[in-house]
Amino acid sequence: MKISRRTLLLALIVSAAGWGVLAQAPADDYFVYLGTYTAHGAKGIYAYRFQPSTGKLTTMGAAAATPSPSFLAVHPNGRFLYAANESDPAIPRGKDNMVSAFAIDQATGKLTLLNSVSAHGVGPCHISLDKTGNTLLVANYDSGSVASVRIGADGKLGDVASVDQHHGKSVVQDRQAGPHAHFIGVSPDNHFALSADLGLDQVLVYKFDPASGRLTANAPPFAALKPGAGPRHLTFSPAGNFVYVNGELDSTVTTFAYDAKAGSLKALQSVSTLPEGFKGTNSTAEIQTDREGKFLFVSNRGHNSIVVFSIDKASGTLKAARTVPTGGKTPRFFTLDPSGKFLFAGNQDSNTVTVFRVEAGTAKLTVAQTLNDVPEAVSIVFVPVKH
Repeated sequence: MKISRRTLLLALIVSAAGWGVLAQAPADDYFVYLGTYTAHGAKGIYAYRFQPSTGKLTTMGAAAATPSPSFLAVHPNGRFLYAANESDPAIPRGKDNMVSAFAIDQATGKLTLLNSVSAHGVGPCHISLDKTGNTLLVANYDSGSVASVRIGADGKLGDVASVDQHHGKSVVQDRQAGPHAHFIGVSPDNHFALSADLGLDQVLVYKFDPASGRLTANAPPFAALKPGAGPRHLTFSPAGNFVYVNGELDSTVTTFAYDAKAGSLKALQSVSTLPEGFKGTNSTAEIQTDREGKFLFVSNRGHNSIVVFSIDKASGTLKAARTVPTGGKTPRFFTLDPSGKFLFAGNQDSNTVTVFRVEAGTAKLTVAQTLNDVPEAVSIVFVPVKH
């Protein structure tokens, strides 16, 4: 059966905005977009061209000027890119920040701003799209709230579908005096949305209506982590039966069994992301699985490393396999490329991105190259180039 280029393109879109489970991707030419913080000289979103078969990475320069695009997400059709503008000096402190939509030029990789709308909260630090591409989900850290915003056929951001304000606090006084939503993304079946709230030590679960984009509280409405864990991000296992949540504040990963029918979570295991004997300050940042569900990766900021866990597919439990230095400071974000052969780690405070080769079957990481021209890299996504 002959597969059209358009069908292939739709099947290959990869975004590092959510779950970190990567689909098969035979394409061999990608735009790589890097989001940054712009307070210290960065312009916004930078672009590269990447060939997984050779590992060749070509700098394309600034793709779009936009204030602190700290998290990026790509539309399933590959035509649009979205950014959370986490901060903007032009916006008064305490006022709602913005999220922005861009059109992707498939010939040049340049981004054209379509529009910007309110994030319906302060400090938008994470965004993702639902499976249909009709709704953008936003987690607002400073205000401790989440929102869902509708997306038009032209890629522009439209009306808000729902906003939910989190309430409560937890035990770490300087970080958990109130809610801090740090992640939101849909379940594999697009029926639920899960939000990690660092301030509450909870993963909140919402029923999600793809037709309207609305979020409503599930029953049960949340799953609790250990006090002081500070859940930051989460990822599903490829089979969708387990959820892994990294604790930013206590440097742990908690494994949950996931009931897809009820949208409920049951804690199974909590393990440290740090090697035994480490005494320094650390916080975790990003978490992803490989596409086969054999390995889980988590970044440590402070220890400045990627820890690799092997996954028991039957039980979902984790066992530390190795810890690898990222070659820079503060790996706020990392992602596997669509082929699964490379891992890109953005070292925010050393202004570098380290590209690792990932050994098939073992997930051994070896440095392939380092990008030294990326100011405060904090988000990375891949888009197949349309030929």
